[in-house]
Amino acid sequence: MRRVILFPVFFLVLGAAAGAIYYAQRRQKASHVSANAVVELAADAQRDITRAPLQLTRISDEEEIAIGRELEAQYALDKQSLSAEEMVLQNYVRRVGGRVAANAHRALSYEFHLIPDRGLINAFALPGGAVYIGEGMTELMTTEDELASVLAHELEHVDHYHAVERVQIEAQLKHLNLEAVGDLLQLPLSLWEAGYHKDEELEADREGMFLAVRAGYSPYGEVKLLAKLAKLQKEYVIHAETPEEELSELAIQSLEGYFRTHPLPSERQEQANRVIAEQHWETMTEQRPFHLEYELHNGQVVSP
Repeated sequence: MRRVILFPVFFLVLGAAAGAIYYAQRRQKASHVSANAVVELAADAQRDITRAPLQLTRISDEEEIAIGRELEAQYALDKQSLSAEEMVLQNYVRRVGGRVAANAHRALSYEFHLIPDRGLINAFALPGGAVYIGEGMTELMTTEDELASVLAHELEHVDHYHAVERVQIEAQLKHLNLEAVGDLLQLPLSLWEAGYHKDEELEADREGMFLAVRAGYSPYGEVKLLAKLAKLQKEYVIHAETPEEELSELAIQSLEGYFRTHPLPSERQEQANRVIAEQHWETMTEQRPFHLEYELHNGQVVSP
């Protein structure tokens, strides 16, 4: 089943945006609507136009979910053996992810998984709603709000069709049949680990922040984590300093890959702080501690 989505109002939106900017600049009194927000609206409309060919032939949610399941089975990402402690962490990831996903726009069965790799400082999502986060990324976090921000960011890559459009693009480039399992096996996992276009990454940041806030989390969870990533980029990637005990060489390689495929942390921080100011979220500073609960049953660690 194909769904047709047309955007004939682009030039109307662009004209309205230009008029709004002119009006905002001519006003003497301070306005609650900044020119940045209007520019972002125009940029979003322009991006929708460039993605129109994919939207005209967009596959159905059911087809996307089926593709996602095939990819999950191919990569066997949920079949890796987890220790008792990692199982507790995975349950925590699923609880926080479920709370965030309850506020998503698309009615998909979002699932959240831990990849038990302390050297993987990254997260990604597959078409259909499967979200994965590396254990190395969780070890950077001290608040639940930071975890919510990452999961919301990845969820938005699905919610805004970034993930499935990447499948469509690759299928067109490689002449693959999306209905053939054998063809899907040619799509490597690195396709989603590698991140997206700069505009899509910033969109996932922006919309993910709104999603996390709707779920009851602080927008400063994203700001806090971005500050940590900026510090890591400066200390371990740009200056290539000797690895310290808490950050292995493997983790540094993971970081280098992450920064190659994402906008600069400084640019992401600037956008996050601008959104907070525009939405008047400055008082929403309280964050929940990153808290794992353990219980012992017959000497075995389990989550309550």
